[in-house]
Amino acid sequence: MAQPLVKKDDDRDDEADYSPFLGIEKGAVLQEARVFNDPQLDPRRCSQVITKLLYLLNQGEVFTKVEATEVFFSVTKLFQSRDIGLRRMVYVMIKELSPSADEVIIVTSSLMKDMTSKTDMYRANAIRVLCRITDGTLLTQIERYLKQAIVDKNPVVASAALVSGIHLLQTNPEIVKRWSNEVQEAVQSRAALVQFHALALLHQIRQNDRLAVNKLVTSLTRGSVRSPLAQCLLIRYASQVIRESANNTQTGDRPFYDFLEGCLRHKAEMVIFEAARAITELNGVTSRELTPAITVLQLFLSSSKPVLRFAAVRTLNKVAMTHPMAVTNCNIDMESLISDQNRSIATLAITTLLKTGNESSVDRLMKQITNFMSDIADEFKIVVVEAIRSLCLKFPLKHRSLMNFLSNILREEGGFEYKKAIVDSIVILIRDIPEAKESGLLHLCEFIEDCEFTYLSTQILHFLGIEGPKTSDPSKYIRYIYNRVHLENATVRAGAVSTLAKFGAMVDTLKPRIFVLLKRCLFDNDDEVRDRATLYLNTLGGDGAVVQTDEDVKEFLFGSLDIPLVNLENSLKNYEPSEESFDINSVPKEVKTQPLAEKKAPGKKPTGLGAPAGPPSTVDAYEKLLSSIPEFANFGKLFKSSAPVELTEAETEYAVNVVKHIFDGHVVFQYNCTNTIPEQLLENVTVIVDSSEAEEFVEVASKPLRSLPYDSPGQTFVAFEKPEGVPAVGKFSNMLRFIVKEVDPSTGEAEDDGVEDEYQLEDLEVVAADYMLKVGVSNFRNAWESMGADCERVDEYGLGPRDSLAEAVNAVINLLGMQPCEGTEVVPSNSRSHTCLLSGVYIGNVKVLVRLQFGIDGPKDVAMKLAVRSEDEAVSDAIHEIVASG
Repeated sequence: MAQPLVKKDDDRDDEADYSPFLGIEKGAVLQEARVFNDPQLDPRRCSQVITKLLYLLNQGEVFTKVEATEVFFSVTKLFQSRDIGLRRMVYVMIKELSPSADEVIIVTSSLMKDMTSKTDMYRANAIRVLCRITDGTLLTQIERYLKQAIVDKNPVVASAALVSGIHLLQTNPEIVKRWSNEVQEAVQSRAALVQFHALALLHQIRQNDRLAVNKLVTSLTRGSVRSPLAQCLLIRYASQVIRESANNTQTGDRPFYDFLEGCLRHKAEMVIFEAARAITELNGVTSRELTPAITVLQLFLSSSKPVLRFAAVRTLNKVAMTHPMAVTNCNIDMESLISDQNRSIATLAITTLLKTGNESSVDRLMKQITNFMSDIADEFKIVVVEAIRSLCLKFPLKHRSLMNFLSNILREEGGFEYKKAIVDSIVILIRDIPEAKESGLLHLCEFIEDCEFTYLSTQILHFLGIEGPKTSDPSKYIRYIYNRVHLENATVRAGAVSTLAKFGAMVDTLKPRIFVLLKRCLFDNDDEVRDRATLYLNTLGGDGAVVQTDEDVKEFLFGSLDIPLVNLENSLKNYEPSEESFDINSVPKEVKTQPLAEKKAPGKKPTGLGAPAGPPSTVDAYEKLLSSIPEFANFGKLFKSSAPVELTEAETEYAVNVVKHIFDGHVVFQYNCTNTIPEQLLENVTVIVDSSEAEEFVEVASKPLRSLPYDSPGQTFVAFEKPEGVPAVGKFSNMLRFIVKEVDPSTGEAEDDGVEDEYQLEDLEVVAADYMLKVGVSNFRNAWESMGADCERVDEYGLGPRDSLAEAVNAVINLLGMQPCEGTEVVPSNSRSHTCLLSGVYIGNVKVLVRLQFGIDGPKDVAMKLAVRSEDEAVSDAIHEIVASG
């Protein structure tokens, strides 16, 4: 049964407005539908019944096949009525029922007759219905009528045909693409909606042809578009062309920027706003380009229309994230919006002011925010919280008042996302502002006393375990943590036990008290809680006495996991139970990317041992292969093997790629070769390597490939000696040399005599990144602090002009060959500064952590601050040398 739709007036609880469909049932409505079969049709009664049927369908009521067919055939009888209102209801009903192919034939003739009717309303609706229910076969029959309808003088008919074309383009694109001439003509129509729909359809027809879209936009930006709706579409298409245009990377003017700026002077408000928004969203937009858009949006701030005020302040709010100085001219206008009746406008205004304001205005703004926080929805509260977080980081001296505000709203009612945003903000402020640590931790402790979200409780407990022991008086947090053991669910209790253990391990004076509390946890009714308590009691040592906890125990219990979880998971899956226990040291530390062999052209076969399957087995497979060759057996332990590097183009007669194997004092090139010519056998295959551009490398050994039949991969090796532990780099040119023997296709036997031949391969480079393993860390901050500042090296570099900040970040990551941590490799669009965190293991098994801070200095110039921490100061210096020379 359909659910009743009841509206209730809050001011008059005793009165209620009920839906006219209240309590209707499908069975009763189907009985009423019999009126469609009456000899004397009552149009008003039939329309009411169809309305009820449509209501049931839109409420999700399911009609059986028999019921739907019965209703469909009954409705088709209504075509005999001349009533225009009823005919329109019939069209809607047929469209909603979506009849099967067999049933469509019944109404096709009636609809086609209506398509050629003199009544425009019949024609427009018949086109919409026919195109909705028809298939490709029928479409070819009515295509001629649809083409005529597109250029019809009546805008209702033309719009119906164009909208139908937009829908049909998804199912029958070949047919719709033949209408280009008619659609092009409709774009010049004087009717606003026709021009809008025609432009939308024409763009969809050409959207996969970038040049065609460019021509379309170029032709229309000269002023032939009159419809404001179509003009908005054109602005969006022009923005798309600007984004995709190669000229965007040049220093000259952007294509179509003058058009966007010209639209700021259009008479229609929607066009002005669309143009302003498009300009603010351009990649790498400059202050000069922003100025006219900001000026227009500033005028909208004082508009009498709430929708314009909201649109303007929301756009300015986004601009303030990347160009706060450009928005400061609007501050006076936005201050007047703080008291706006629309709370959404007021929220956006105040958060924009927080981003652009100065230190002296903070307290005044905070008072105004407090007054209306309870009146706005959670999604806007989150915006306010994020703005306050940014403001606090901008003005650290104001942390006390801002932190108090966050703690107050944390105790108020709110959903999970809102509370999570507040907690995350407090955590960030504690980490980045040392003076805020003590008060921030106490605010979090008070929150978990009455927190209804398990996720947030465990997050805060984990954070307390990291930061609490480092404070001046760690004991004051114990009470809050131990309360969780008694008052919470099992997940939170387990988290509280781990946090208590961290305090015991890090603060020796607290260990006796922690031991007493952990012993009480041994009687918990949850096995996870009991197991954790047992583990910590047995590993902390000292039996509760005030003794120092062993560093290895701290590392085992609370240290960061320095192996990728994916690799650990794969190793555990591949582990076969035996007398030998699982060794975590056997898990590969390198983060494996997709092997290059998997990305090759479909017709090209993987060559040799180019990509052994599965991350855990790759290093092992290479190591076994190399250790089995006597010439390389004494090179020591393999440090790293690169992904295969292609040395030939796809679909050439010989396919060759190379894997670089890095040892402490040697580099071995493994050339994986495949012969793709069936009539040839290659023998004595070697690669002649010229190392004249790699002065620090000396060739010491090579292993030729005796025979290379058709489609049978094989390997040949060349080994070089290099200075031990030094990241030597260089360029190597390669020539494939072999003896060719013709093969008889009928017998498959090769001729006795062969001919010497050579085949030029691509050059190969050994770069600094080859000496770095990609090894991630689960908690970069912890790893950074535990590394200590003894071997830290910090310096600043200018990276010169770059297309974008993202390009500069990727260039440095690729240069160093390290693993990005915590998703910091992703740069937000239009961002003018960014911090990237990298980790890895340098040759010699030295752990390295890098913190990169990028900023745009001038129009395109990028500056970078590089901080390196490692276990060896020589390695920290080496990383700086790589960047300086790169």
